[in-house]
Amino acid sequence: MTPTCPGDPGFNPWLATVLLLLGNFMNLIDVSIVNVALPSIQANLDATAAQIEWVSAAYVLAFAAGLLPFGRFGDKFGRKRLFLMGIGLFTMASALCGFALDMPMLIWSRALQGIGGAMMVPQVMAIMHVMFPPDQKARAFALAGVVASLGAVTGPLMGGALITGNIAGLDWRPIFLVNLPVGLFVILAGIRWIPALSSDRRMQIDWPGIALFSLAVILVVLPVIEGALLGWPWWCLAMLAASLPTGALFVWRQAVLARRGRAQLLPVTLMRNGGFLSGVAMVMLHFSAIPGMFLVLAIYLQTGFGLTPLQSGIATAPFPLGIMVSSYVTGRFGTKVMSLRMAVGVGIMLAGMIYLRHVTGRPPSPFTAATLIAPLAVCGFGMGLTISPLFQTVLQSVPPQDAGAGSGAMQAFQQVGAAVGIAVVSSLFFVRLRGQPGGDYAAAMSHALIYQICAFAAILAILALRKLSRGAVGTSAPKPPVSGR
Repeated sequence: MTPTCPGDPGFNPWLATVLLLLGNFMNLIDVSIVNVALPSIQANLDATAAQIEWVSAAYVLAFAAGLLPFGRFGDKFGRKRLFLMGIGLFTMASALCGFALDMPMLIWSRALQGIGGAMMVPQVMAIMHVMFPPDQKARAFALAGVVASLGAVTGPLMGGALITGNIAGLDWRPIFLVNLPVGLFVILAGIRWIPALSSDRRMQIDWPGIALFSLAVILVVLPVIEGALLGWPWWCLAMLAASLPTGALFVWRQAVLARRGRAQLLPVTLMRNGGFLSGVAMVMLHFSAIPGMFLVLAIYLQTGFGLTPLQSGIATAPFPLGIMVSSYVTGRFGTKVMSLRMAVGVGIMLAGMIYLRHVTGRPPSPFTAATLIAPLAVCGFGMGLTISPLFQTVLQSVPPQDAGAGSGAMQAFQQVGAAVGIAVVSSLFFVRLRGQPGGDYAAAMSHALIYQICAFAAILAILALRKLSRGAVGTSAPKPPVSGR
């Protein structure tokens, strides 16, 4: 019999890791591969600007809303089971996307893909954490980082090649259908090789908390996506206003569970942890800037300047390549000078975005993809310097007993940031494009990139405040505890 538990002699955790990361790789490339296909999808299905936004936003929104609850479901019902169910749903939804007859079907299928991704992704790191002994765990997580970088590199190039190849006359559809054989392989092999870990069947699921968290996310993201293009109707403003009491009700619910000694969807200890909250704010800002930029950049290159999807994918390759180079560099520092590395990385990204805005706003004639090599490489290099110390800084502020919940919460808010960023950046782009005679793509791109510049400037401000706060704590005299606390 094949050993399938970490305690069994002969068990090979690396084989299980390959399958876990292959499933995660499908999710990673799916986010980036779609961007290069958006102009083809828009032309083929006669999509509106808002519908094009939702092709990306529906996936990210469903993914973000599902990460916290499905992380808990994995603890209760079994992480292997949730991972395989997530792969199955993701694969089925990929088939629905590939055979979509119209934009509503494609958007709803993308939301199903996001749910499938949310089911499987929290289980990947959780299973790897249990499978490996401490001396091998660092190598396993480093491999996960390499896979993430490869996903960013592979997505645009694979998408461009598949669309340009026009396999069987299917145009953009193979970017989704390619997931079918991979997903089926991971399911069949995973049944045998991924370990079945113990689960806590007695754990109580906070269903009201799940509903409140998901509702709060929808109340924020939906009006942000639709508001600018519709001229901010009353219902958009009402939803944004309703998100505040909904979020407060979620926090109150978690506090009640904490007082009763019950498991919380988002532990109250984390919500009271200033270091964690400021770190999550930086994660949200950081990851709100990038997906939206690539969405509008694909439209800028293909619709605005006539590049093919393959040329568009090649044009954006310097960004992920820059990430891979700087990830190797920053990996050699371990846990040293993390705040300084974050500040340097974010500063480089800010400079790169200003450079990219200048280049795209004043494109040369004739336009070539080589125009973007330098600014995208600079941005990617800065991002690679930032990611590792940013994640480590956030999780270092989390108590060991809340490490799993902290990691899940960080990923969830990362995806909420991505959904909001896609909505804001694409709204800025399409509103300016619609307001320009003849469609001035350079002006629209220049307008959209204002958000990225503001986001990275805000991260630098948070880093400065954190440093000032630590300095104030370190130089102030200890104060006696306040009575009644």
